[in-house]
Amino acid sequence: MQFIDKVKVKLKAGNGGNGIVAFRHEKYNPYGGPMGGDGGDGSSIIFKADTNKNTLLDLRYAKLIKGENGEDGKTNNMYGQSRDDVIVRVPVGSIIRDLSDNEVIADLNEPDAEAVICKGGKGGKGNRHFATSRNSAPEKAQLGESGEEKEVEIELKLLADVGLVGFPSVGKSTLLSVVSKAKPEIADYPFTTLVPQLGLVKIGDSSFVMADLPGLIKGASEGKGLGHEFLKHIERCRVILHVLDMSGEYRDPIEDYEVINEELKQYPGGLDKRPQLVVANKMDMENAVENLKRFKEKYPDVEVYETITIINEGLTPVLYRLAEMLKELPAFPLYDETRSRQKAVYTYEKPKEFEVFNEGNGIFRLEGEKIFRLFERTNLKDEDDALRFSRALTKMNVDDALREKGCKNGDRVFIKDYSFEFIDDDEDEFAYEEEDI
Repeated sequence: MQFIDKVKVKLKAGNGGNGIVAFRHEKYNPYGGPMGGDGGDGSSIIFKADTNKNTLLDLRYAKLIKGENGEDGKTNNMYGQSRDDVIVRVPVGSIIRDLSDNEVIADLNEPDAEAVICKGGKGGKGNRHFATSRNSAPEKAQLGESGEEKEVEIELKLLADVGLVGFPSVGKSTLLSVVSKAKPEIADYPFTTLVPQLGLVKIGDSSFVMADLPGLIKGASEGKGLGHEFLKHIERCRVILHVLDMSGEYRDPIEDYEVINEELKQYPGGLDKRPQLVVANKMDMENAVENLKRFKEKYPDVEVYETITIINEGLTPVLYRLAEMLKELPAFPLYDETRSRQKAVYTYEKPKEFEVFNEGNGIFRLEGEKIFRLFERTNLKDEDDALRFSRALTKMNVDDALREKGCKNGDRVFIKDYSFEFIDDDEDEFAYEEEDI
């Protein structure tokens, strides 16, 4: 199966259904009052971490994921049908980033973790909600909200406890195949491993996930070779297992060790700070003993284990040591949780209700999710709706914010493509003679 670890896709949640205007007309009660039902809610788009997924291949050609619109309300006070949410299943370890500001929306790093990425619009209210003692037969209903739209990038960063690093052909794939049931491609030439491979390792009463990742070369932190395509998958690993070809048949193991650690240091994220064990592999080869002696003399404090991975010799002590370390090491967070915007995954930060922009020449613009939603649900051609909208803006202190930005009587205030005249008095802040441009 093709391994895809980054895709871009557009999302559009469903719009809410409109409330309707309807009245009860019965034989002996021709003016029975309003009975317009509410519109149904549109479907939200929810991303869910699925342990059965290990690639983003399913989303590679999904240019648009769209939710269903809620059904309009019906007569007899019947609600329109709300739509089921769209569940997008992605591998555990997927990160969803909003491309409008490149901010991380959600990090689905646990099985079955969910995040609402695009919220569906709420259904509008039917005319029965607007009946009052002064108007028992209102001919107005509320429009449904628009569903959210986003363009997002989904990136998979593998969830593994132990990451195997080292130059190509040092024996990483062989090691993984011996200690787990993973079956990576193994051959005696560079870059046999072109995609990450995961294996479950069981030792004693412990188990952990080990990842065999494509081999590094000098300059990988700058994108050379497999570069960032490799390094990003180490970010979640709690322990790094550094495999060296101690035979020195192709390269000097000491130089290899220094080059790899320099690449880990240069890569953003502090990969060089992760706990690291060294596996001195191919100890049955000529010059291996002498090379190991030189290595220990130069790096006496490094924890080294001698192995011959092809025959599973010397690996048991390594696995027990890894299990012992993992019991004490916490997971490494990739992102500051307070920066995120999804309640399902992170600490929720309440967005600003609105912002005012002075565009000069007496032109001002109002922006903000709450204002946009309120605006979309208002019929400005209806006097009562317009008045209700005006009072809502005043309650949000929009008029004060406009004055602070320099807005004066007679200036034009834009919300989306509509403009309003600002009337600076204490009763009604806007004249709702909108101009659709």
